[in-house]
Amino acid sequence: MDLKEIEKKVEELVPPECRLTKVEAEGLDIVIYLKDIRAFYANDQLIRKIAGAIRKRILVKSDPSSLMPVEEAMAAIKEIVPAEAGVSEIRFNPEFCEVNIEALKPGLVIGKGGATLKAIIEKTRWAPVVLRTPTMPSSTIKGVRSTMLKEAAARKKFLIGLGKEICSAPQAKSDWVKVTALGGFNEVGRSCALVQTPNSNVLVDCGINPETFEPSKAYPYLNAMNLELDQLDAVVLTHAHMDHCGFIPYLYAYGYDGPVYCTTPTRELAILLQMDFISIANKNSNYSAPYGIKDIQKELSHMVTVDYGEVIDITPEIKLTFYNAGHILGSAMVHLHIGEGLHNLVFSGDVKYGFTKLFDQANAAFPRVETMFLDSTYGGRNDSQPNRHEADKRLIELATATCQRGGKVLIPSFAVGRSQEIMLVFEEHAGKNRDFNYPVYLDGMILEASAIHTAYPEYLRHNVQRRILSNDSPFESRIFEPVKKDRKEIAEGEPAIIIAPSGMLSGGPSVEYLKLLADDPKNSLFFVGYQSALSLGRKIQRGVKEVPMVGDDGRATSLKINMEVATVEGYSGHSDRSQLLSLIRNMRPKPEKIFTLHGDETKCEDLSRTISHQMRIDSRAPMNLDAIRLK
Repeated sequence: MDLKEIEKKVEELVPPECRLTKVEAEGLDIVIYLKDIRAFYANDQLIRKIAGAIRKRILVKSDPSSLMPVEEAMAAIKEIVPAEAGVSEIRFNPEFCEVNIEALKPGLVIGKGGATLKAIIEKTRWAPVVLRTPTMPSSTIKGVRSTMLKEAAARKKFLIGLGKEICSAPQAKSDWVKVTALGGFNEVGRSCALVQTPNSNVLVDCGINPETFEPSKAYPYLNAMNLELDQLDAVVLTHAHMDHCGFIPYLYAYGYDGPVYCTTPTRELAILLQMDFISIANKNSNYSAPYGIKDIQKELSHMVTVDYGEVIDITPEIKLTFYNAGHILGSAMVHLHIGEGLHNLVFSGDVKYGFTKLFDQANAAFPRVETMFLDSTYGGRNDSQPNRHEADKRLIELATATCQRGGKVLIPSFAVGRSQEIMLVFEEHAGKNRDFNYPVYLDGMILEASAIHTAYPEYLRHNVQRRILSNDSPFESRIFEPVKKDRKEIAEGEPAIIIAPSGMLSGGPSVEYLKLLADDPKNSLFFVGYQSALSLGRKIQRGVKEVPMVGDDGRATSLKINMEVATVEGYSGHSDRSQLLSLIRNMRPKPEKIFTLHGDETKCEDLSRTISHQMRIDSRAPMNLDAIRLK
């Protein structure tokens, strides 16, 4: 149904007393503007009736001329919303006729059956948008929400243009589907794939390889698209790790002006990590980031957030649905329904089909699947992770032994995902063992990433979600200490545990601590996540006792590794081999073809062969620059 047909249908269904003034396609939403919104809400079934008729998401708003003046509306909202809701901010967005209400307890702002929201709408005419206040301060969330308001006029213009494109009729019926491998195939890093039909061009992920500054290895093969960037219809982002999102701002720097579809937590985390990437790059005299802050800001204003399970149109012929991937906060498996049943494909993204303390395991049920692109990070024949109970026990025992001998424990960890998982292990142990009094220092972006987790508890496992909603966030335990003093002071101080990014010792605070701690055999270095082939972490993990390092004076030097080094497996956000095979066995329906990616060459090949032999599913491991015709 195109926009003219939608307008006609809405005009037929909206009662005259509502005084319809305008129907607009704003991105994914059809927005109906009315002079008398009370008359509309007098019929509880009306919005459902309209949504069913046009098969689009409907927003109903008051015509700008009907809005209550801001000061009066502010007073009315404060009177309507109960004080126990913990409202922290009320900000008006005239461009969208909305008012953002941030609160610690959003449920009390919504009210039973939406009663409080309805009261706000009928009294003030402003459409309330309810946002959760994180239980810990978050400069990222504050910055994102402020920027979205500041850029409201530009965003409105963008969304109206996007809405018109999505609601336009397809140029012609597509008869083929092709995927081009642009990065992350037979390797880990710079994940990127182009999905094409005769009418659509969609990019799934666009990352960097954080372990190298060499352009030919660090960035996706975008020149192999044979497209100008402004010919892309959409970018779909599975999750916020830099090997999946790190190159998206580059697209905006060089001509792309379309949407990025992702979950809301992914939006916040991606901005956090991209800004940190620029900060680190600016401090490196041998390297400069391929984009700037203004490009990240433009990306933010073009991000369109989508909930799990929500079916949306991203081109006139492609529907997108996100499903939980179990990897990090907001991570998603991408389901694309192309044409009227022409083809259905799933990109797993980074997927965890197993137990974690943070998330439910990945989804395995889809409406239809013909083709799947599968994460193969731990797809090798010997890739088996231990039972989590055993992993937790080993980590605690190793950390306790180090502290008891007077040493410090360094755990290099990704700021997003693995750090929070490790925090929950120590928090649970300390809760059961009051004699565990060693401080756990959190450095770098870990505290900020943890704060973002508290703003989106609905994405977490039920028990963690319940604790955050009960004002008992495990991320704010007594044992955690944000680093506010000199790192040397911590390194020379009392026994402690230090969790610091980056997870592969490729830079950041973990490398600074390594320099301070490596020489003392009383100290320990524990790897809890994947170490890529090019990383410093992989070299030390393999037993190298002396590694090259850049000294404080900028000169090359070497660092002796005298500290204990151990790998504690079981904490990866990726599925191991048995979990990957279990995911495929339990998928409903079974895919007809599987392509492995996001793994070292041997792992992709081995997993692909095993799937073919054990499950009789056509499977192979494409290389970068391969073009795969699916239909």
